[in-house]
Amino acid sequence: MAEFDLQEHIQSLQDVANYEIPQEHDVSAMDPRAVAGLLQAAVVALAESPDAITDPAVFDAYRSLLKHAESLQGSTMSKLLDSISSAFQAQVEATIRDLEEEDQQTFMAHKSPLEMYAFLLHWFVSAAEKVKATGEEDAPAPPTRGRRGRGGKSAAASRAKKTEGWTWTEHIPGTLGLISKVLRLKTQRIWTTTAERDTFINCLTGPAYRVTENEGYMKVSAIRLSVYKVICLAVKQHGHTLAAQITIMQSLQYYEHLSEPMAECLAILAKEFDHVQLCDEVLREIAGKAFSAQDSKGPRAFSKFLVRLAELSPRSVLKQISLLLAHLDSESYPMRMALVEVLGNLIREIAVSSDLTADAQQTTRQLNGLYDLLLERTLDLSSYVRTKVLTTLARLCDLPVKFPKQRLAITRAAVDSLEDKAAGVRKSSVALIVKLVVTHPYGLMHGGLLGLGEWEERYKTVCDQLAQVEGVVGKAVERERSEEEDEEGEEEGDGDEEDEERSAGPSRKRKSKRHRENDDEMEIDGEEQDEEGDEDEDEDEDVEMQNGDEEGAEPRTPKKKKKSKKPRRSEFNMEALANEQAAVAALEGEEMMHLRLRKRYYAEALSFIRQIENGMKVIEELLASTNKPEVLESMEFFRVAHEYQFDSAEVGIKKMLHLIWHKDHSSTSEDGKELKGVRPRLLECYRNLYFDPLPDMEPKQQVNRIAKNMIELTYDATLAELTSLEEMMRIMMEDGQIHSDVIGKLWQVYSSERPLPRAQRRGTVIILGMLALARRSVVADRVDTLVKIGLGSRGRVDLTLAKYTCVALQRLNGSAKKVKGSLMDKNIRHETDNPLFKKLQEAIEHPCRSKDWFGMAEQAINTVYALAERPDIFCDSLIKNFTRRAFEPKKVKTSTKPVEKDPEAMDEDDNPEAADISGSQDAVDDKDTGDAFELSQLLFVVGHVAIKQIVFLELAEREWKRQKHEKELAEKAAAGRNSDNPAQASKDNGEELDQVAGNAEDEIGERIAGMRETELLYGEESLLTIYGPLIVHICGSPHKFKNRTLRAAATLAFSKFLCVSSQFCDQHHRLLFKILETSKDASIRSNIVIALGDVAVSFSNIIDENSNELYKGLSDKDLVVKKNTLMVLTHLILNGMIKVKGQLGEMAKCLEDEDERIADLAKLFFSELSTKDNAIYNNLPDVISHLSVGAHSVDEETFQSTMKYIFTFIEKARQNKSQNKPDAELNEFEGILEEHRRQGAEDQAFEKRVEGKKAAAKKRATRRSARKKAPQPEDSD
Repeated sequence: MAEFDLQEHIQSLQDVANYEIPQEHDVSAMDPRAVAGLLQAAVVALAESPDAITDPAVFDAYRSLLKHAESLQGSTMSKLLDSISSAFQAQVEATIRDLEEEDQQTFMAHKSPLEMYAFLLHWFVSAAEKVKATGEEDAPAPPTRGRRGRGGKSAAASRAKKTEGWTWTEHIPGTLGLISKVLRLKTQRIWTTTAERDTFINCLTGPAYRVTENEGYMKVSAIRLSVYKVICLAVKQHGHTLAAQITIMQSLQYYEHLSEPMAECLAILAKEFDHVQLCDEVLREIAGKAFSAQDSKGPRAFSKFLVRLAELSPRSVLKQISLLLAHLDSESYPMRMALVEVLGNLIREIAVSSDLTADAQQTTRQLNGLYDLLLERTLDLSSYVRTKVLTTLARLCDLPVKFPKQRLAITRAAVDSLEDKAAGVRKSSVALIVKLVVTHPYGLMHGGLLGLGEWEERYKTVCDQLAQVEGVVGKAVERERSEEEDEEGEEEGDGDEEDEERSAGPSRKRKSKRHRENDDEMEIDGEEQDEEGDEDEDEDEDVEMQNGDEEGAEPRTPKKKKKSKKPRRSEFNMEALANEQAAVAALEGEEMMHLRLRKRYYAEALSFIRQIENGMKVIEELLASTNKPEVLESMEFFRVAHEYQFDSAEVGIKKMLHLIWHKDHSSTSEDGKELKGVRPRLLECYRNLYFDPLPDMEPKQQVNRIAKNMIELTYDATLAELTSLEEMMRIMMEDGQIHSDVIGKLWQVYSSERPLPRAQRRGTVIILGMLALARRSVVADRVDTLVKIGLGSRGRVDLTLAKYTCVALQRLNGSAKKVKGSLMDKNIRHETDNPLFKKLQEAIEHPCRSKDWFGMAEQAINTVYALAERPDIFCDSLIKNFTRRAFEPKKVKTSTKPVEKDPEAMDEDDNPEAADISGSQDAVDDKDTGDAFELSQLLFVVGHVAIKQIVFLELAEREWKRQKHEKELAEKAAAGRNSDNPAQASKDNGEELDQVAGNAEDEIGERIAGMRETELLYGEESLLTIYGPLIVHICGSPHKFKNRTLRAAATLAFSKFLCVSSQFCDQHHRLLFKILETSKDASIRSNIVIALGDVAVSFSNIIDENSNELYKGLSDKDLVVKKNTLMVLTHLILNGMIKVKGQLGEMAKCLEDEDERIADLAKLFFSELSTKDNAIYNNLPDVISHLSVGAHSVDEETFQSTMKYIFTFIEKARQNKSQNKPDAELNEFEGILEEHRRQGAEDQAFEKRVEGKKAAAKKRATRRSARKKAPQPEDSD
């Protein structure tokens, strides 16, 4: 056989169809038996001698089978591979034996057989890929026609067995293992030229590289490791470095799944084969590449490779990091992200592992440089890179080495990133802060808690101690200076010190002066100095870890001067020398060093705590974010901050409570992590903080702790916080998370006879009322206790306690929510003669002068309407009693009552407002017999009864309809039973009854509406009739009724009366607008604004006609009035109760309001309004004209920022007439602007003309009146 040219044959394989075989067998045309015979003959030949491959007949037989491999069966392929592999292995073993014998002529004879076997194996891998692909495609296809009869089923099964019995995947590890054995040969002795050897090695490594191209193969661990072994052996022993480098770079470019495997391969090559040159070359080539911002695939693959290599072999990457850093400025953000992660891995490697060749100073410099590079990237243009920096820094926080200086810089960067515009960056910055807190290094001495006050106290203490020790040194130095001030050198030193003192400011001079006086004064000065100066210098000096050294350096300089000059004196003071020696010993001793280190330690801790505290305000705002992961991370931060006892954590924990209303309850996944819903996470946080039992605590103590935590949640809580807390308690109670022992403890606290703080008993009944929402029995079983405590003597002393007791009693009617459209009423009511109502009446009518009475009375009346069968009877008696009290003539002794101290009066009775009220009441008593406060109580009760009676009438209407409905159903069922054709009868009766029922319900509704309209305020038998004119008179006579409480109560009652009857509202609503315009009391104006919202719900047409008056509240000077106006208008506009008639500009002004809450409410309004069909777009001209011209116009900067915000809601796809005509749209807006400018100018000119005519008419009228008056004196004369 002619000499075998491996390179030529490999190139010919690129076109297999045209590959020439001298003795080719047409395998595709042969039957399986002939193919098996052909293979068998070749196998027998190789079995006898591996050198038989050089026989052209045998070699051509194998080549023919491989050329037509697609037509071969699986068993044939398996046998073919086994024969090639076994013969190849035998040939390799024979070659190794001959190489050991050092007979060149003998082992050179193995060259051609080895190349032939390598060629066949190379070809087999390519052919096996095709067989695998066709087998997988053909295997599932069923036969077109099934053979019936005996043997048909077995034949089909055997075919399936043949195709499924051989899979290439199972043979890959063995094949690659054989290649690894071949690579153990000393190829340089067989192939003397480099080109021949490279050809042979490339032929062997080709199958390995081909296998890597399949992602499925590389997921199998055995295959992956076999590939690594082949490549490593080829590179290490056979000069395959350059070819491997080219192949690896191409693999990274075209096969994204090979990024991490190639990194693992290079790491194994460096560690196990001690060959780093290939890794270095690949990294250098990557460093020299340039990536475009538009290219996404390439940078992503190379970035994964770099990150994985930095994880597995960080020292290899560290050597080339100076070149790789060029990619930090790459256009492609994936490469910048990769470099950030690489830097993190390098920092971890340097910090954890010890490099014996590098000194500590060099390591520190390296770490500082790498940290600086990371922190610079927090300002990267891409939010993805900024996020990656923060997550990398968070992972570095887990290192055993804490790097205090770098941690403070990281904390600053994290706090700054909280205000990033990208939600992902903000979320990562919160996560980083959480990690910084959890892993902080300041727990070695004091347990790890981070309360600012405690650390400031420790810092102050150590500063005082340090000042004491340094003071002794300073005193000794001053004494020596006074003895040697005549020497020239010492004078220069003193001059220098005085210059320093002058430059340091008066505080240093004062300190030096006090040093000269005595030690005690010096200590006090040290405290003042530390309080004033050290806190400001924490970040500049203490954080930089230099302050301690600088302070230590100051006393030493004069000490050395003194020592050098001292012996020159013929006489010296022995006592001064002894003091000096003692001071020097203290200075250089352990105590001094320990104090300095502690001061630096405390200064760093204080800097860290203050930075976190500053960031908390921003994290509080993030709780309201629409981005769920961001909210969850912020909640986790406040949970951790509360555990570490940060001073401001409590505010965030309370603000978290409002997330109980969040609609997202479901769990979602992000980045492979399972994220809980916001509400479940909130409940989990509160359970961890307040309800979960602590280890090593007795059960009784656990119950006491949980009950105490629940009560403390109500302390200083706002109404919004209490509402959210109520919802959370209800959910936890429904889920059975509140143990009965805790409820028992709450009742024990509430009914305790011992004197308790008022807030504690109030909090207890608040919590019990909340729990009763979910389970009525919580209060139903202890009604007597509620009445005895809350409505008894304690309730009369503490009216707030009585108020919340009434709220808890309201839960007795059950908390079943009404289903829309349902007539069922599951509330439980009691007879009016129940002792409970008598107690309530006593509580309301008990003489009292406290303003807290109004809140208690409101809830007591609510309780009556919630529980009583006939609350109108109760309220009838109540109103009459208050009327008698207000209008009956007073006895003489009552005039002295306000002067006496009521033993049951509240703390609030002593406030200045109460004093003003009593004074005004005395003034009224002098002129009239009435009492303003008692009249206020009467009007408040009357007004609240009126509004509650409306609700009661609606319940009565629903009850009538329910009874009517049940009666009709009974009649319908009876008619169906008596009929011959029940089905037809029921159908006819059903249609007839539906019609009748509808008419009956309409009649009931009209009857109730008539009662509300005409009888409540105008009926002859209605008790409220007589109070309408009285309230109108009081509200309309502010000069006569000046008492502030009376006017507030009258205005509130008047507002409630307006909601009852449209007739009363139509007659008197203008008076309410007048009070809104003229009242100087902000609370009255605020109440009126809220009341107008309720009136608009009842009678929208009346308020809609006067909506301009309501918008005036947006210009009110009082922030509460402005906020309430904005909220009411938001509610009315968004629910369609009033129409927007050009006043949207006033709402737009609030977008730039100075108060952040009002601006946020305005933004919320516009974002909700944008969901309505073209609402903003349609009103845009009015907004522009309102803000740009006329009396309501704003400055240009405000106008631009406001319109910029509003324009964000105008979506082009919906509002633009055509997406292809932006110029036309722009021209349209310019036309609108021009038109409104012209219209505004005309309006202003018209207003000027009108004003001019009015002024002229006024002058004429004045002249006429003057003429008429002129002759009168003459006539009188």
